[in-house]
Amino acid sequence: MQYRVAAIGGDGIGPEIIAAGREVLDAAGERYGFDIDWTEFDLGAERYLATGELLTEDDIQELSKFPAIYFGAIGDERVRPGILEKGILLAIRFHFDQYINLRPIRLLEGVETPLAKKRPEDIDFVVVRENTEDFYVGIGSRFTGRREKKTLEVLREIYSVRFGLDVETDADELAYQIGVITREGAGRVIRYAFDLAMQRRKKVTSVDKANVLSDVYGLWRDVFSEVSRGYPAVSTEFNFVDAVTMWFLKNPEWFDVVVTPNMFGDIITDLGAMIQGGLGLAPGGNINPSGTSMFEPIHGSAPKYRGQDVANPLATVWAGSMLLDHLGEHEAAAAVLRAIERSILDGFVTRDMGGAKKTSEVGQYLATLIRTV
Repeated sequence: MQYRVAAIGGDGIGPEIIAAGREVLDAAGERYGFDIDWTEFDLGAERYLATGELLTEDDIQELSKFPAIYFGAIGDERVRPGILEKGILLAIRFHFDQYINLRPIRLLEGVETPLAKKRPEDIDFVVVRENTEDFYVGIGSRFTGRREKKTLEVLREIYSVRFGLDVETDADELAYQIGVITREGAGRVIRYAFDLAMQRRKKVTSVDKANVLSDVYGLWRDVFSEVSRGYPAVSTEFNFVDAVTMWFLKNPEWFDVVVTPNMFGDIITDLGAMIQGGLGLAPGGNINPSGTSMFEPIHGSAPKYRGQDVANPLATVWAGSMLLDHLGEHEAAAAVLRAIERSILDGFVTRDMGGAKKTSEVGQYLATLIRTV
């Protein structure tokens, strides 16, 4: 079996951690009888600075030929924040309708958690974040009231009712952002969460803020309730986002599959990353079950460490395990995760985890473990 996978190193430490990850995945292929045909794409700051190009139509057409993308990191101090992230990373997510952001929150053996007395068996759940809607749809504006009165007329009634102010005379500047939830968008990600729960411990927790944002998240709750009726074996619960942040810290063992709209998922998954040991151990998948999906570490590009061979590749390797699982190579995916755990227990880690190994050395060690253990 051969799989075609696109590799995007990106910026900063991205090329180094992707190189380590590729070595590990190739070793898994050798051990479990498949081959990965890698194709590299030059996307990131260097090309943007040289040509002004971010993600072109040609790039999209070529990437669409691959079932999976292995992505390193994006962001460079020479480029204003947001340009590369929106123009490349988010553009890929939205173009390929990667409507599921999958984030495993799992404490591995040998990793310390900031949560007192919690063990690996206490921290093992998955967050399924809706990845294309909510406040991330990009509908909003910011403008000066006295100079753009015609535009302000659209908001005058709401503004006066809510705040008792005359927009034209009292608002020197105004900004708004609109969150959008659709029945179709909520339904498909919630169904994915229930299907995943059927493979795990059969519990789904919905996270929202329907007590305040009752229209947008009221629809979310309605869809969740409707979908849940098709899964009688799965237990369910609703949590407000402020409450779930407390329970993640106090009782992470309560959770199995957590499903959440986009904005709250963005927040609580970073909290989850810290309770599992930090960003250096946090992978993510941007998934379209019937299209091109992308797998990446959730940390940034750390440009000050670029080219030094010191970055922690474990989150990237874990993302590679998710990629293999997505391709159907479940045994190989599990082996990669076991190798990560073994490397941590052996102390064969980079300096951010208390070790002294280089990025490339960790990748080589993991590959050796997979081939021989």
